[in-house]
Amino acid sequence: MMTNDMNHVNLIGKVSSVPKIMELENGKRIAKFTMSTKEQYLDADGNTKTRRNWHMLSAWGRWVKVLEEIGNVGSELAIEGKLVTRFYQTNGKRKMVSEVEVNDIVFM
Repeated sequence: MMTNDMNHVNLIGKVSSVPKIMELENGKRIAKFTMSTKEQYLDADGNTKTRRNWHMLSAWGRWVKVLEEIGNVGSELAIEGKLVTRFYQTNGKRKMVSEVEVNDIVFM
C-alpha cells in the first residue's frame, strides 16, 4: 500500500529577528531568521486569549538577497516551505533542531 506523505508548511506572521546571512564553504548563501505568528483561542471561562509562537526559518537562493534588502524586523510576510530537522553534536551530546526551509515568500 502506498502512502501520500506530505511535508508542507504555510505561515503568516512577522519577521522577529534580523536575518543572519551566512556563506558556506561551497559558496552558497543562507539566510536564517525567526518569525512570529499568533493565534486566538478561548480559555476555560470563554475569554479570548492570544498565543504567540516563534518559528526558526532558513532561506536559500534568491530569497537571501530579498531578505537582506527588505527582511526587516516587523515586516509582515507569508511563507510556504517544508519542515526540516537536523542533528548535530555539541559537547558530546546529540542535539536536534527543526526549522522551516522557505520555498516562497510573499511580503504583505
